[in-house]
Amino acid sequence: MKQTAIDSETTQESIVELNDVWVAYDGKWVLKSIYFNCYAGEIFGIVGPNGGGKTTLLNVILGLVQPQKGSVRLFGNKPDKNSRLEIGYLPQISHADRSFPVSVLDVVLMGLYNRIGLFHKPDRRSKDIAMDLLSRVNMAGHAKKPFAILSGGQQQRVNIARAMASRPKLLILDEPSTGIDSVAQEDFYELLAKFRNEQGISVIMVSHDIGVITSHANRVACLNVQLHYHDEPDSCFSTDVAKKVFGEDLKVIVHDSKCATCFRSHQDHD
Repeated sequence: MKQTAIDSETTQESIVELNDVWVAYDGKWVLKSIYFNCYAGEIFGIVGPNGGGKTTLLNVILGLVQPQKGSVRLFGNKPDKNSRLEIGYLPQISHADRSFPVSVLDVVLMGLYNRIGLFHKPDRRSKDIAMDLLSRVNMAGHAKKPFAILSGGQQQRVNIARAMASRPKLLILDEPSTGIDSVAQEDFYELLAKFRNEQGISVIMVSHDIGVITSHANRVACLNVQLHYHDEPDSCFSTDVAKKVFGEDLKVIVHDSKCATCFRSHQDHD
């Protein structure tokens, strides 16, 4: 369920602002004339097809990709190494992530390396911070287990703890629900809302799944090279917007209690 923690004061503070941003790869525009902003304390969803520029947009916000045209502001300044210290980043799940030979506690401690230094051994305080975060995501009992043996939903809980370890002002998520079942997805997004409400962080998450985003985001951007919508989620799935973003052959699949696949996913999760 979507929750809101934005008040009249925070809505005026823009922490990410893109003005007329254009990005090209090998002479081909992958982002055109992007005007985008994210306010403090909101969950912002970006939806669009594969190859539509979602990950490139995240890299522009992070300062990892420089636009050919336009300007980018992160916390009021041009993105740089210092501003990235204020960001927690959760990349797409990959098979390499799932087989990496480290413990659950080690994964969370990785989120502190930009503060304590990559070659410094974590001290007791760092471990206490990591264990507290694992407790808050209900994974403290798994701290010594290999990360690789966890389920997809459990791994995402650990990953969110890692991303929150440095107490970021902004959390950026790239396809966070890929590879996890519908029940684990709901748990994950409720966890995001919990951290947002408790710490006042902002969240930007991208997905190709418009249903998930519209259920959990305060505002939504529909992206396919250009932004075709940038507002509250209630009106983003109009026929006109959907065709511009996903194409003429868009098919909508609705899952309910009669869906055998969803029913099995719930049984497996339980």
